[in-house]
Amino acid sequence: MPEPHDDERFMRIALEEAKLAGARGEVPVGAVYVHDGNVIARGHNLRETMQDPSAHAEFLSMRDAARAVGSWRLIDVTCYVTLEPCPMCAGALVNARVPRVVYGCDDPKAGALHSLFQLGSDTRLNHRYEITRGVLAEECAALLSEFFAAIRAGRGKPKP
Repeated sequence: MPEPHDDERFMRIALEEAKLAGARGEVPVGAVYVHDGNVIARGHNLRETMQDPSAHAEFLSMRDAARAVGSWRLIDVTCYVTLEPCPMCAGALVNARVPRVVYGCDDPKAGALHSLFQLGSDTRLNHRYEITRGVLAEECAALLSEFFAAIRAGRGKPKP
């Protein structure tokens, strides 16, 4: 199991990705995939940019991770994401056989690992993964709060 400082180091990279998303007017969520201690894929939300409902940070970078390891089975890969994955992404992580997911802050409106559902640990599914929650949670939550506050104040990119 990685040391806590490793989790924080990789979550900081995911936070860098989240900031890139926010700068583009996207909801600031970032994801990083790590294999053997190395970042093999990284990405951020691009739903507005791509006009694609599946363009979530963890979903987009999962494709790059699969290409990097040469398999859709990400059996030795850890996913770091700044926000608790939604049901779509949590399900994709199950299907990809990811063994561990580390996330920053909970998502009380759409979280599928702890807040609303527990897809990553549901014994009815064919795969489960270890979940570490709350890594740099305050920083991850603050980034999201600032983004939505700016939109509400008319300083951010308005929703279509």
